Amino acid sequence: MNAWLARPLRSFPRAPASGFLADVVAGLCHDGQKTLPPKYLYDELGSMLFGAITRLPEYGVWRAERRLLEAHAETIATASAADLVVELGSGSAEKTRTLLEALLGHRRVTYCPVEISRSALDASRHALDDLDGLVFRGIASEYLPGVDEALATRDASQPALVLFLGSSLGNFDAEAGENFVHALRERLMPGDFLLLGNDLDKPEPTLRAAYDDALGVTAAFNLNVLVRMNRELGADFRLANFRHRIHFDRAARNIEMHIESQREQIVRFGRGDFEIELAPGETIHTETSHKYSLGELDALLSGCGFRRAEQWVDHEWGFATGLYIAD
Repeated sequence: MNAWLARPLRSFPRAPASGFLADVVAGLCHDGQKTLPPKYLYDELGSMLFGAITRLPEYGVWRAERRLLEAHAETIATASAADLVVELGSGSAEKTRTLLEALLGHRRVTYCPVEISRSALDASRHALDDLDGLVFRGIASEYLPGVDEALATRDASQPALVLFLGSSLGNFDAEAGENFVHALRERLMPGDFLLLGNDLDKPEPTLRAAYDDALGVTAAFNLNVLVRMNRELGADFRLANFRHRIHFDRAARNIEMHIESQREQIVRFGRGDFEIELAPGETIHTETSHKYSLGELDALLSGCGFRRAEQWVDHEWGFATGLYIAD
């Protein structure tokens, strides 16, 4: 069997409709490393599993960022003076509540969480519906189109604060991350603020435990994308034939999540629309998390048109939250 082959069984559109199917075809049907965009990990079940991951003792990112936000919410609220808050990948917005409460102590606030998961938007709305003075505008979208929608109706005097928390920037590779920050800056006015959370480099055993926990929650989160392809695209992945695998690249400071094939196998999609062949040990790369240094963050943000106003570090876990001004 050719381990790298993905061949059509019937005539398959060269350019399938945009979305999940197109990204699966692009990521799985070619020679070389098979990949899937990490956004597809976050269906309704995936979002619930990720919420469970944030509570695991091995995964300190969520707790570290919450500590920083609780300690510095009032400083952020006073410095930004924002009455429009746009959060990229809000999840349940549980951490964000502290910051919104600090902002609401000064003014009414419009909060626009941008999420591809509608269940996460519903959860955030429910978590915040008791906050007086908060206008909730959930946006079901990918990041940059969601920012466009959130900012489209504001007037020039309305300062904006964009939140990109949870170390989500680390899911981009270096070039894509820089392009994303540039694109975000182009959408903001001078004087707008960006609050950015980033996981910092730390010892390999700590990172491996965080992304391959003893309870197996992260494994379930990763393998759930196979269940999603079975459900939504008519694939026939057999979960028993796959396992969650972690790869750590010390030089790049990247930890990668993969799904590894345990045997030689063929996976079919739809009613014989196409198939992929997998060899024993062959993987599908689903997510990368880059671990930053503080100097690397400053260079990236300043090169994209942001100036650092404040930066706080949680030394218990190794996490940085920075407040940046659009120049």
